[in-house]
Amino acid sequence: MVHRFRVLILVGLATLAADQVTKYLAVSRLTEALDGRAGLARVEGFFSEQNLDNDPPVAGAYRRSTRPYRFIENYWHFRYVENPGAAWGLFANLPESVRRPFFHLVSLVALGFIFFMYVRLTPEQRMTRWALALVTGGALGNFVDRLLRGYVIDFIDWHWRNQPGMRWPTFNVADAAICVGVGLLLLDSLFERKPVESVTPGGQVV
Repeated sequence: MVHRFRVLILVGLATLAADQVTKYLAVSRLTEALDGRAGLARVEGFFSEQNLDNDPPVAGAYRRSTRPYRFIENYWHFRYVENPGAAWGLFANLPESVRRPFFHLVSLVALGFIFFMYVRLTPEQRMTRWALALVTGGALGNFVDRLLRGYVIDFIDWHWRNQPGMRWPTFNVADAAICVGVGLLLLDSLFERKPVESVTPGGQVV
């Protein structure tokens, strides 16, 4: 049984870890939220502080992108962003009392559906196995953010020379893992092997 879920567990947990570590680095390097702390106190602050000066919490009010980093000028920057909504900021304006339960429910339903799909895979569906594991890890990464803070931490900013309409929505490692996983699922569906037909001595195709 454990062998059957090995890819899901290992790849999912590795993706979750990479996502949370990079988000910690984003908070640590791109904002002032953890300044003046050292060692485990920085890690504890990353997981525990949730815009404490606001009731109800307001995304962006506690941690601000005070130190954006230009990795590749005009194309790739690291910029701290708090996204209380879904992709492209969808549903970000919903009331807090509605938004949090809604996204928690959606995340749990999505994870349940992924698990349902995974247990039905055959041993030959290796690409699908990896794809679902990546999507699981990415979904868990963003779910942890919403559970702890009520918003998702984004920090990867791709754009083309700051031209209007040429900026990809800021994203994170979890989002990237989900996109790669979905891409693998699409590739697998395009190149899905069809069962080999055989002909009986009587001429019938089986």
